[in-house]
Amino acid sequence: MNRIVVALAQINPTVGALIPNADKVVRFTEEAVRRGAEVVVFPEMCLAGYPPEDLVLKPHFIEDCGVEIARLAARLPREPVVIVGAPQRGDDLSDPRPYNAAFVFHGGFVRGVGRKQALASYGVYDERRLFIPGRRPTVLRQGRSAIGIHICEDSWNTSAEPCRAMRGGRLDLLVNLAASPYHRGRSRQRVAILRAAAAAVDAPVAIANLIGGQDELVFDGASFAVDPTGRVLAQARAFSEDLLIVEVPARYRAEDAVFPECELIETGAAISGATKDEASAGRMEPWPDGPEEVYRALSLGLRDYVDKNGFQRCVVALSGGIDSSLVATIAADALGAERVVGVTMPTRYTSADTRADAERVARHLGIEFREICMDSLFEAFLRQLSGQWIGRRPDATEENLQARIRSVALMALSNKFGWLALSCGNKSELATGYCTLYGDMSGGYTLLKDVTKTLVYELARWRNARGGPPPIPESVMARPPTAELRPGQRDDDTLPPYRVLDPILELYVEQDLSFDRIVARGFDPETVRRVIRMVDAAEYKRRQGAPGVKITPKAFGRDRCMPITNLYRERTG
Repeated sequence: MNRIVVALAQINPTVGALIPNADKVVRFTEEAVRRGAEVVVFPEMCLAGYPPEDLVLKPHFIEDCGVEIARLAARLPREPVVIVGAPQRGDDLSDPRPYNAAFVFHGGFVRGVGRKQALASYGVYDERRLFIPGRRPTVLRQGRSAIGIHICEDSWNTSAEPCRAMRGGRLDLLVNLAASPYHRGRSRQRVAILRAAAAAVDAPVAIANLIGGQDELVFDGASFAVDPTGRVLAQARAFSEDLLIVEVPARYRAEDAVFPECELIETGAAISGATKDEASAGRMEPWPDGPEEVYRALSLGLRDYVDKNGFQRCVVALSGGIDSSLVATIAADALGAERVVGVTMPTRYTSADTRADAERVARHLGIEFREICMDSLFEAFLRQLSGQWIGRRPDATEENLQARIRSVALMALSNKFGWLALSCGNKSELATGYCTLYGDMSGGYTLLKDVTKTLVYELARWRNARGGPPPIPESVMARPPTAELRPGQRDDDTLPPYRVLDPILELYVEQDLSFDRIVARGFDPETVRRVIRMVDAAEYKRRQGAPGVKITPKAFGRDRCMPITNLYRERTG
């Protein structure tokens, strides 16, 4: 029986970097040729980067993509067949939108183009506004084999046309060019979806998924192939670039395949049935478990945000608390200790223990450590402002003032040296508004934006247990969380305990459950009522926050878009 040797090239492109992205396509194709591939599949929109957002509505951007497509045709090896995701100019002159397309290269030419039909427009996706839907699914006739081409969501609904049109047509292989972003549990969902697609079209499915960070999204790669019975044939690495060689049987003769509802592309390429890389043809890379997958997603998202935006170093305000300690640790792991600066900014309320822990974290990580005393600045602000509120007792104003002065100092370092300032707020704080606008919310990137406080501790414990000296001292892990903006302050003075708060936030924010349904899960009604009020009232703060890595199915920002001016109130009894 003949076999098709497929290379799944999960690459990390940069949005808008057309020439470097094209260079990477050529390099990976050349490596795939050396390893015996007859078909090389790249991810969705990998030439332009994904998501390109409104770049694709610029006619000159689409023209430049077309120039690189033409150059690729001349630069790619004449063998094998190469399938590359890129935008294609639309054919309606009154509509500026392009197609989300898969270009098929062979022999120095573009042999045909498949176009995405099932445009995603939910959650983080906005494709119906940006792209024209394809009219028919595409089948590639390669030698004696028939290979279907889907782009990401085309395979998601087995009853819709992209899958239905290929059912019963004697397909040898379905390839999927994907840019499917990460959230916890997404890898399992992706495998289940492609298993259903393989069963529906009665053919193996091989998916080449994008890798890398793009603003708030992380693409985890983990490209794989499944057969019609649901067996996973091979899986690539997660959270890093990879080239996975997969062999699938060529069961049919292409001339016997009938696909009346599909566009056909003929390449004339032959299937040799041989492989030059038997060792990697069935490679199975493990998926990271538990906190490790989140830690690796956060590391990749931060590293790509820093590198792709041209920052040489980043700066973290080290408070001696768990959040800033974890942010500094992830940054040092992702970027290298030499690219991270820790700054402690004590005031009169900073304890000797937290000050010592901030320095201890920096020393454990090997990062540069600086100190800027805030008390004299705080006193100067109080002297200037106290006349404006004569007779008013101290309140949150003075507390927030300290956080805002710290942000001025942190952003001054960022401005002077070109460092990226990392904000250390977590999802529990941002959800409830337990954060200071223009204070601790300030910065260029909020790494823990989608990470609850309880998960912060899980990640810290996992990192400390990896081996070697634990970077986060036990004193940091054991200390009750505090902002240290007034004497004896603790987070649980203002918030419910995090072990209670975080499950309520998951139900209200991520699952959109009502007050009654949350209370029915066994939570105290008054606590639920209080949390809902805090979440609803803090939307204006979140809207002004910095971007951060998405790791849950519903993150603040791209996923959960609530109006700031909003008088609807949840019925809470």
